[in-house]
Amino acid sequence: MAETIVATTPAEQVAPRRNEKVGQVVSTKMQKTIVVEIEMRKAHPKYKRVMKSNKKFYAHDEQNSARVGDVVRIRESRPLSKLKRWSLEEIIRRSSLSALPDEKPSRAENAIQRA
Repeated sequence: MAETIVATTPAEQVAPRRNEKVGQVVSTKMQKTIVVEIEMRKAHPKYKRVMKSNKKFYAHDEQNSARVGDVVRIRESRPLSKLKRWSLEEIIRRSSLSALPDEKPSRAENAIQRA
């Protein structure tokens, strides 16, 4: 009897590709969590008009690196909490709003600048 030997290639051992989405960060008020809003465009079944719909996803951000307005890629993961089922994969584009300094000058600095 001839035995057939099946060799498994590294490509076969890789885990299946997880679902990924690209969206905009709308909230970073929680620790290690961001809220990403995804805009979906879909043709209406009857009228064929392209409709926009938004959906929010809670994603895990370990380093708290994302800021409001950033465009990010999130990847599906195991459930991390009641609402979190996604994790931050990468920041695609930084927001121009996040480049502004968060600190407001004090009254003393304002008085010096006006003089």
